Amino acid sequence: MSTLTIPSNKTNKAPGATGVCKRVCETDVSKPSAGHHDFNRITDEQYDMAAEHMGLEKEIQLLLRTPYRELVVQIPVRMDDGHLEIFHGYRIQHNGVRGPYKGGIRFHPEVNQNEVRSLAALMTWKTALVGIPFGGAKGGITCDPSKMSRNELQRMTRGFTQKLDMCLGVYRDIPAPDVNTNAQTMAWIMDEYGKKHGYTPAIVTGKPVTLGGSLGREEATGRGTMIITREACKVHGIDIKHARIAIQGFGNVGSWTAKLLHEQGACITAVSDMHGGLFNENGLDIPKLWEHVKSTGSVVGFNGGKAIGNDELLALEVDVLIPAALGAAIDRNNVSAVKAKLLVEAANTPITPKADEVLRSRNIPVIPDILTNAGGVTVSYFEWTQNLQQIRWELDHVNTEMEKIMTRAWRRVSERQQADKIPYRMAAYVIALDELTAATRLRS
Repeated sequence: MSTLTIPSNKTNKAPGATGVCKRVCETDVSKPSAGHHDFNRITDEQYDMAAEHMGLEKEIQLLLRTPYRELVVQIPVRMDDGHLEIFHGYRIQHNGVRGPYKGGIRFHPEVNQNEVRSLAALMTWKTALVGIPFGGAKGGITCDPSKMSRNELQRMTRGFTQKLDMCLGVYRDIPAPDVNTNAQTMAWIMDEYGKKHGYTPAIVTGKPVTLGGSLGREEATGRGTMIITREACKVHGIDIKHARIAIQGFGNVGSWTAKLLHEQGACITAVSDMHGGLFNENGLDIPKLWEHVKSTGSVVGFNGGKAIGNDELLALEVDVLIPAALGAAIDRNNVSAVKAKLLVEAANTPITPKADEVLRSRNIPVIPDILTNAGGVTVSYFEWTQNLQQIRWELDHVNTEMEKIMTRAWRRVSERQQADKIPYRMAAYVIALDELTAATRLRS
């Protein structure tokens, strides 16, 4: 094992350093910071409502709510200017009763243990809902990747992988990309894990295709969002070929969602990213916008639309609003401005419970995140099975199989929603908890 040498003639904080170490070490990262939402409480509240509706016995409720393992690690990284940073990393394995733990790893300044715990639980519900044989997990590192070089990110990722080695495995826990991580990040994890265990492509999903990744994985979450949006529009009398759609967030999920819905004939009137937004009442030219974002890194500056802010985007009169950025984008403070006929959650927990109540009272349907964004983990499942069998599926086969799984999950949720006269979110949770309860009892 390599050692990290701290030069005696340097301080731990060099001039011009990013300040990450000081901020991270002085923050209680196990709790949400002031002014931020407690995502674990939100997830628990959604879970409790579904469990109460089902009449789920208390012991099963306790078992399904409680994570199996929570790993918190410190990752020392020698930065490019020579100073040392200590980053906090997390991997929470929530439930593995239906299969290996599965969930992404995100790099973000606001990552904390509470958020990761919430996201791990969502993965458990999501994999059960769509019927793929995985459990739920999530991971993350508290960092600002926009202020780090490629080499710093690689050293941090490899250090994190070394700390996680004890709980990873192709039949134990399989990471994937998430916010601010990508195929390259997964390649580093796979390579670092392989130093000890040998070549193991199935240890991660979302890898580069040349290293065993699946065709169609990059656009999978966006494609799943498109499929669910299309199916929900049918039920709610919205013609997808003429639907006016606003998308908050133009990262991997939002951009692919926009592209694929545009190909369905939808009119994408507004999009936004962390730098700003765009609006065009006649519809944005999505192919040209893609090229603009590819060359500049942002939707800002595109001359095919009027500049707007995120608050303006959320208040647009559209058929469908798709929050595809970070969590709690719609809360009690801005929900009253929402004028969309239908909301489709592509991000994780983009609507708080209080905002959810307001939308219900206004008869605005919300399609939940654990259904909408399940396309990513579905194709991750395909990638994992391809790696284990040492085969490669064609893209058409990947897309056809995902279409089957996503439309089947939609039908189940829609039928339960109509039969029980409950919101889509509760219907999705009830189906997931039914699956998990059955598996728990069979294994007890």
